[in-house]
Amino acid sequence: MTARWAGGRHGKPWRAAGAAAVVLLAMVGAGMIGASVMTAPAPRPPQPLAQAGPDTSGTTVSGPDGADPDVAGGAATGLARSTPTTISIPRIGVDASIMSLGTNPDGTVQVPPLEQAQRAGWYEPGPSPGEVGNAVIVGHVDSAVIGPAVFFSLGALQPGDTIAVTREDGQRVTFTVESVKAYPKTEFPTEQVYGPSDRPGLRVVTCGGVFDEAARSYPDNVVVFASMTA
Repeated sequence: MTARWAGGRHGKPWRAAGAAAVVLLAMVGAGMIGASVMTAPAPRPPQPLAQAGPDTSGTTVSGPDGADPDVAGGAATGLARSTPTTISIPRIGVDASIMSLGTNPDGTVQVPPLEQAQRAGWYEPGPSPGEVGNAVIVGHVDSAVIGPAVFFSLGALQPGDTIAVTREDGQRVTFTVESVKAYPKTEFPTEQVYGPSDRPGLRVVTCGGVFDEAARSYPDNVVVFASMTA
């Protein structure tokens, strides 16, 4: 997998830089994680129920009421900032520790080391899970070191599934999945992932699509959009 990913401008949190500051990085490195270097045929990770079309809106699996997860709900009160320590996603059997990630010198977001591909990574310059705003957690889909990685089955999530994040302050925050989308890496939804929000949200991201043997990478990103419900 590559160690490059789109994110906030180096040295400036996304909340200060704003969406315009990260668009270029999204176009250059929006692929983030999941460029496997496996030489033998590997299992194909599950993809969202509806696959991405040619437009830039990506794949949408609507919430239970058909609402757009980016506009549904009003302002909400969030929790104080606290570092996340573990993430649990019952539907796909994820129970993983979380490391804190920043940015590389070129401004792209760091990812967990390949030898730790069963761990997830929290984008520390952004909100923590439970704070008002979009907390971002990333993870590998697979690696040559261990095969299927922490978010191998992320594309199998459906609206209504739950994601729980435990924080250093002892609070366990539950998020409910509203939609699952697949985007070509050249159309990574920077604003929807890193942009501001008036409620506590969570974005979980990995790679998707059919592995490109020539490019040695995956062509898409799978993004799970969720909101805090407990």
